Amino acid sequence: MSPQKYLRYFGLNSLFGTQRTKEILSVNPTVLPHREEATHVEVTVYDYDSANIQVHHFNNVSPCEKFRKDGRITWINIEGLRKSDVETICTTYDIHPLLIEDILSINQRPKMDEVEGVLFCLLNMLFYNDQKKTVETEQISIALGKDFVISFQEDAHRDVFDLLRSRLNMSNSKIRQRTADYLLYSMLDLIVDNYFIVMERLGEQIEMVEEEVIRRSNTKSLARINQLRKELIVLKRNLAPVRDLISGIIRSESDLLDDRTTKYFKDVYDHIMQAYDLGENYRDIVTGMQDLYINNVNLKLNEVMKVMAIVTCLLAPATVIGGIFGMNFEVIPYAHHKWGFYFAVGCMLIIPIWMLWVFRRRGWF
Repeated sequence: MSPQKYLRYFGLNSLFGTQRTKEILSVNPTVLPHREEATHVEVTVYDYDSANIQVHHFNNVSPCEKFRKDGRITWINIEGLRKSDVETICTTYDIHPLLIEDILSINQRPKMDEVEGVLFCLLNMLFYNDQKKTVETEQISIALGKDFVISFQEDAHRDVFDLLRSRLNMSNSKIRQRTADYLLYSMLDLIVDNYFIVMERLGEQIEMVEEEVIRRSNTKSLARINQLRKELIVLKRNLAPVRDLISGIIRSESDLLDDRTTKYFKDVYDHIMQAYDLGENYRDIVTGMQDLYINNVNLKLNEVMKVMAIVTCLLAPATVIGGIFGMNFEVIPYAHHKWGFYFAVGCMLIIPIWMLWVFRRRGWF
């Protein structure tokens, strides 16, 4: 026998699926986070007004200073975080040091702050990993100031802003006609809308597992239910705080927010509430599936016990008759009769057949 076949079971995290649990629950705000410096940084600047737009690409944040007060709306998107770059751009655009700490943090709870003329939003973009069947998060920080929006992303290879970039290139789009707060709304709207795409993929997995539990329950079904419960924890951890984030923006009296834009943030709030309610429905379904799995296991156990009980009852007459004729008495009726054996065997067969007929009539099986 190959020892590798059994040595792999010593990796308990992979055996019991606890590694994913550790990833989800490994959040301790009292421990200073350690973020690895990005090896590659991409800085994209969209500098625009209603008539013109200029798009610039840099590999560092130093050239962004010239867009500080040019009288146009500026969106600076930084993909890949390095502490020196974050501190430089934040100092240039008068972003408070406390917000710098939040930008560089890890596993922060989504929130909204307004510090010294800057409206700051921190939340997660969600993506669904088809291979691992897991929900992945990427933290994004957005700072809204006078005529500028700066976004900080961890991953330089994915985001949800492709539609926003397309709209910026259209001269008649609302984004080009409005102020910077409308750009913030557009970014939050795309992030929230992407939540529904992730939830749709989770919904497909829930439907498949539910059908599997109904058709053929096994330990693999229970493992998949447990995995879905963990992914729904990731959803809940993000949906509820983002709801509070959008609500805080709506209630804010910041001068950076135009009254005309408030109704758009209310639309985002409606979407996040719908996503939150859908997430709660998913949790109820998964909880119901777990109960259904347990009921199926109990039903199978009851079926087995019923069959064993019937077999035991059918064998009871033969056991009793055999026991009676096996007693060590000198005088036993029919013990020495030439038809005694056939009489005993006949009783052992006729009585169980009669019992089966009675059980059947009473609907016991």
